[in-house]
Amino acid sequence: MKTDSQIQQDVTHELQWDAAIDSTDINVSVDNGLVTLEGQVNSYPEKWEAEKAVQRIAGVKALVVKLAVTPLDQRSDEDIARAAESALSWASYLAKDSIKIQVENGWLTLSGTVPWDYQRQNAARAVRYLTGVKGVSDEIKIQTDLPSTKIRADIEAALERGFDYKDQDIVIDVSGRNVTLSGTVTSWWQRDLARNAAWNAAGVQNVTDHMTIAY
Repeated sequence: MKTDSQIQQDVTHELQWDAAIDSTDINVSVDNGLVTLEGQVNSYPEKWEAEKAVQRIAGVKALVVKLAVTPLDQRSDEDIARAAESALSWASYLAKDSIKIQVENGWLTLSGTVPWDYQRQNAARAVRYLTGVKGVSDEIKIQTDLPSTKIRADIEAALERGFDYKDQDIVIDVSGRNVTLSGTVTSWWQRDLARNAAWNAAGVQNVTDHMTIAY
């Protein structure tokens, strides 16, 4: 098992290695497998990529992000709102005017209703890389009327296609359109796969992740 010092070194090297991240002003600390990132980055995508980089490192049990986004090219909230509206208007996967946009101090909030989670994810992805954006809050809701038993069966089937789900300690609880995942997985990859399987099931509105990683 890795020591905190080894994890800190690996995270630091991964941040330096990733070309999408300028890690000059990122400080890494580790306490019993919990990684904390502090400092600042020049764009929201860099913050996003830094989070993903940490999750690739074996031994990381949890992540706390305290990175401030300070864009090199400042834009007004009005400019960001117009750019976001334009980006979403070109999206073939969205119905016209299905997404509402709000911007405050560079922080962009999306709301509205769509039938599938991939539409929600793609909408957030479409605005994440816009110049001047400091963060994105995704408040888009999923609308469908599938029964809980169908949702659970679809998630289980997706997990079984991805890995030996029946041999894992993953518990899936479905209440209405809300899914709670608990139990233990052996890697961030399995944890991500389980979360993605839950989100990709038709009808899922919320996914709560209580899973832990046991190395």
